Amino acid sequence: MKSLIVYSSRTGNTRAVAEAVKEAFPEPCTLAPVEEAPAVDDYDVIAIGYWVDKGMPDARAKAFMEKIKGKKVGLFGTLGAYPDSEHANDCRAKAEALMEGNEVIGQFLCQGRVDPKVLEMMAKVASDHHPMTDERKARIEEAKKHPNKEDFEQAKAFFRECLKR
Repeated sequence: MKSLIVYSSRTGNTRAVAEAVKEAFPEPCTLAPVEEAPAVDDYDVIAIGYWVDKGMPDARAKAFMEKIKGKKVGLFGTLGAYPDSEHANDCRAKAEALMEGNEVIGQFLCQGRVDPKVLEMMAKVASDHHPMTDERKARIEEAKKHPNKEDFEQAKAFFRECLKR
């Protein structure tokens, strides 16, 4: 089995998860940022990593995902929200919808620290839509601790299990 892991990362969160996910895949396995992704034709399984932007995979990951057809695909991502939240579930569904025409073998999400520039922009532009409540402040503080070693171990275990099926 020849595998490819492609990721898009703004802050390094998704790149770090991608590096952990690679440990779950047997060789030969290629790891590449989305900007340097090779043609996918020769790969049996593709894992695609994204960071959540406005409830969707980020634009670079989304563009790559939309090109993939007829492949076994695993998805993984990072987001500021809790990975078991309704928002995270909506993000998973939107990411999976982009993979129509492929066999999605699974999807893993974990929290990741939010880029301070995004927080600044949201405070200026979307403060009425996303007010800085105490709960939101606590979630952002928790996100600063992720991804962490436990997240990496969970990502590896998740993909090892997906690959067994």
